[in-house]
Amino acid sequence: MPHNAAELAGRTLDLAQFIPYRLSVLSNRISNAFARAYSARFDMTIPEWRVMAVLGSADGLSARDVAERTAMDKVQVSRALARLVSKKRVQRAADMEDARFARLSLTPKGRAIYDEIVPLALGLEDTLVAALTPAERASLERIMAKLARQLRVLGEER
Repeated sequence: MPHNAAELAGRTLDLAQFIPYRLSVLSNRISNAFARAYSARFDMTIPEWRVMAVLGSADGLSARDVAERTAMDKVQVSRALARLVSKKRVQRAADMEDARFARLSLTPKGRAIYDEIVPLALGLEDTLVAALTPAERASLERIMAKLARQLRVLGEER
């Protein structure tokens, strides 16, 4: 696999075959399909759902923790949190050890919405992966784990 400018010089970029682009488009299409299932019904954007999904499985996180777990930028997380707090779906509490940080959690209203959306999310996943055999699903899991590890290597090099 070429890694230097000389080896890459003769290659062209074909987006239809460029894996990062294809993964991004697929991810966006999956997110949009999911959003169609819940956005109007729950008055929620994709970033808001991502924040709620993270807090639904790990209470007491900071905004920075949420940004890291969702791979969203701080501005997106901040806006989503502001909307969720104003809708009384998420609450902030001062960190007992460091008052500069707020710990985030779902409110009872937020938890009820989360509990209603989770079956929709799992159903969407079931429908999506129904196209795969069990062996293909296992391969996909391994491939995604390998790509995630490789991203860490790329991060260390740059």
